[in-house]
Amino acid sequence: MDRRSALGLLTATAAAAYAPDELLSLGRSFHQRILNGTRRVLSAQQDATLLVLTDLILPATDTPGAKAAGVNAFIDLLLAEWVEPEEKDRFLKGLADVDTRARAAFGKDFLQGTPEQQTALLVALDDEAARWKASPEATRGPEPFYRNLKWVTLFGYFTSEVGALQEEHYAIIPGRYVPCAPADTLSPSE
Repeated sequence: MDRRSALGLLTATAAAAYAPDELLSLGRSFHQRILNGTRRVLSAQQDATLLVLTDLILPATDTPGAKAAGVNAFIDLLLAEWVEPEEKDRFLKGLADVDTRARAAFGKDFLQGTPEQQTALLVALDDEAARWKASPEATRGPEPFYRNLKWVTLFGYFTSEVGALQEEHYAIIPGRYVPCAPADTLSPSE
């Protein structure tokens, strides 16, 4: 199983507890309301940073990645209309902290780093999130920004048209449709 399939499976499994059809519907409605190029919360710098971050989390392979799905615009809309102000502030502080960590690690903002430097920073953030998850709940503290960023990236991607149709091959009506068939003519598997 490749990484993208594993992420899709993980997202689908996590979303199962939240009535997947309703969750997909919510995500799709947000995608339909995204304004072309207009950001309501993110500055141009924040948007560009988020675009690179989400694309590193879910890059294009044989199917489009987070960039093609407009995950950065999706996150901007979530921040503008869905999350509480304190959650929005926490997210924006976490995004700013990525630049702070990049300056400490390689002497420049995240966007100015090489792809190798950017990836190394994300690996470090992912390791930190894994350590947080593995620690006892009583000693955890607040959820790391990167853990939240990964979740919202996957949610934004797999609820987009690109993610739902091209990646997951989501069928609104699965199986086959047999109109007005007498019940005794259908096989038990149908």
